[in-house]
Amino acid sequence: GGAAMAAVRDVEIDPEGTFKYILVRLQRPGGEERRDIVRGTKAAEFHNHIFEKVNPEMEKLGYECKCLGGGKIDHNSKDKKIRVFGLSTGYGKADHSVTVEILKKVYTDYEITWSDDKK
Repeated sequence: GGAAMAAVRDVEIDPEGTFKYILVRLQRPGGEERRDIVRGTKAAEFHNHIFEKVNPEMEKLGYECKCLGGGKIDHNSKDKKIRVFGLSTGYGKADHSVTVEILKKVYTDYEITWSDDKK
C-alpha cells in the first residue's frame, strides 16, 4: 500500500532549462489512496511523450494514472528559481498552483512562482 506510493518521487524534472511538464494523478484501482506528481523534461517534444513514459512505470507499481494537465517549467538552478507557466494543447492547463505546492516539497530553498502566461 502506502510504501510503494511513497517510493514514487513527487517530482522528476530536468535540473536546468525550460521544458514541458505534466501533473499526474496516481490512484490505486478501487482505493482511496491517491497523490499527484510532477514530471517534466526537455527530452519530450510533446506533453504526451512524458505521459507515455510515466504511465507504464506506474502501472507496473499498480497505479492508475490520469494526466491532470500540463504546462512548462523554467528551472534556473543557479538562482534557485522555478517558474511554472503555459499549458498543454492535448491535456489542457494543469493547476499550476498545485504544481507549485508539490515543487516546494522538493525544492525547499527555491523561489517558485506560477502564471498563466504562455511564454
